[in-house]
Order: sequence, then structure tokens, then C-alpha cells
Amino acid sequence: MLTWEEFEKTEMRVGTVLEVNDFPEARKPAYQLTIDFGEAIGIRKTSAQITKRYTKEVLVGRQIVAVVNFPKKQIGKFMSECLVLGAVGQEGDVILLAPDFKVENGLRIG
Repeated sequence: MLTWEEFEKTEMRVGTVLEVNDFPEARKPAYQLTIDFGEAIGIRKTSAQITKRYTKEVLVGRQIVAVVNFPKKQIGKFMSECLVLGAVGQEGDVILLAPDFKVENGLRIG
């Protein structure tokens, strides 16, 4: 069990997807995402295995929730700077977590 103090260290923030590219070098089908988390955090890149449910066109402009305070992670030649959050189904398909209404980029989830 986590303590409340430990949970509060996780910075989950809302961001808007600016750009989506194919990631053919990934071991499992994935996209490379560029996400705007607002002025204080800025723009971050990540990869996400969300190709089963989402097209690139549907993702651009969509708000998502991501953890922004994990260490960067090298994925092949690509550097991931945040972790997009989603519910993982039995088939490994990911359903993204997102706010119901448009909110300011960078808002903290708490």
C-alpha cells in the first residue's frame, strides 16, 4: 500500500496532443506523441502503444492524462519524457484517460 505522501509525489497532468507519428522501430505497434503540458511544464514527447483503438488523426488535439515526473526513458533511438495513462484491456488495448471537458494544459490530477 502507498502512503498518501507517496501518492502525492506522482505528478499526473493534463496535456494536449500536438503531433502523432508512426514508431516503426518499436517492438510492439506504437505511436510517438508530442504533447503540450502548458507553460510551466512545456512540450514533452513519449511513445504509446495505443494503435489498436486510436488513429493519428483522432489523437491530434485530444487532451490526455500523463505522469510528467518520471525519469526519461530511452526506447530505441527515441527518448520518452512522460508516461501517458490508460486502462489496459484483456487484449492489451489501451483506453486513454482524459478529462470529460476541455481544461487548461498542465492542470494537475489529484
